[in-house]
Amino acid sequence: MNLDCINEKLSQMLPEGRIKHSIGVADCAVKLSEIYNYDKEKAYIAGIIHDCAKYLNEDEVDEYVNKYEIYLDELERGNIALSHSVIGASIARHEFLVEDKEIINAVKYHTTGREDMTLIEKIIYMADLIEEGRNFPTVDKLRELTYSGKLDEALIMSFNNTIKLIIDRGQLIHPRTVKARNYLINKK
Repeated sequence: MNLDCINEKLSQMLPEGRIKHSIGVADCAVKLSEIYNYDKEKAYIAGIIHDCAKYLNEDEVDEYVNKYEIYLDELERGNIALSHSVIGASIARHEFLVEDKEIINAVKYHTTGREDMTLIEKIIYMADLIEEGRNFPTVDKLRELTYSGKLDEALIMSFNNTIKLIIDRGQLIHPRTVKARNYLINKK
């Protein structure tokens, strides 16, 4: 599927604010691709579609899960904040006709990260956090680390922030996030 078709479909799936965010993520992913020597086109596509399933209602989630035989783990079921990435990866493959496994996985793991992330997975994860429209207490430090070639340090800081926030909210932490953090700490 070409970019015009992707943009047209996204405009039907997402509100204007989320489309603006997705464009911001795609543009940020291209900048990061220049820094980390990655394919800019693949990064842009992954960035633009990463949140394609973010605004599905419960019935639509059930429909996609059944239609594409998507497995949602116990933390993802009933939690669109986590499940949209897994469902979005299937939508990317089946409806946007993305065949590139790296792009599909970048969409799939952009919310939790995972152990031994690929470069594009790291780029999309961080681009989602630091795109220009984002504003939270540590975003400037994350941008500084990411844009200065310290992608793994930025990821560790991000995982630490996420884990602390989830603990403060009394919520369950997805094991992929813990494994992603621990993998990078051990690699360091």
